[in-house]
Amino acid sequence: MAASEFKNNVTRFLDAQKVKYQAFTYDYDAGVHSAVEVAAAIGLPPGQVFKTLVALADEPNRKPLLVIIPGPDTLDLKLLAKAVNAKKVKMSTHEQAEKLTGLQTGGISALALINKGFDVYLDDQANAFPTIAVSAGERGANILLPVKDLVRLTRARIVRLRELE
Repeated sequence: MAASEFKNNVTRFLDAQKVKYQAFTYDYDAGVHSAVEVAAAIGLPPGQVFKTLVALADEPNRKPLLVIIPGPDTLDLKLLAKAVNAKKVKMSTHEQAEKLTGLQTGGISALALINKGFDVYLDDQANAFPTIAVSAGERGANILLPVKDLVRLTRARIVRLRELE
């Protein structure tokens, strides 16, 4: 599907920050859910479309973690725990993720949660691309933007987070 004139709080924020981006929309309700399916729907290689996961460290009073990894990959929880200096990290449930972020799963975006108290981690595979696609903060919309701008705006730490084959 072609880039659209899609607008929401994320695109308005990027406009205000003078970030060049492309917005893509796709039919979430037609069953396009996984990042790999989204990649096919918007015409990008699967490895260039990143998904945002919510993870929880085992320490009380620790902020939830937003973890951005390539769509086809699996988060390595041990690597994440090491990166954040936690003994253990676990994935949040869909219900926890929605409660913590205020966004629906399938539409969770670090760009929609700037200054909301989340620590953001971006898989180092992002450096293989000048731009990557991430959720636009709602189901059915993705934003393709420069990796350097995503890192700058979300204050993401770049670390290896995916399981290696």
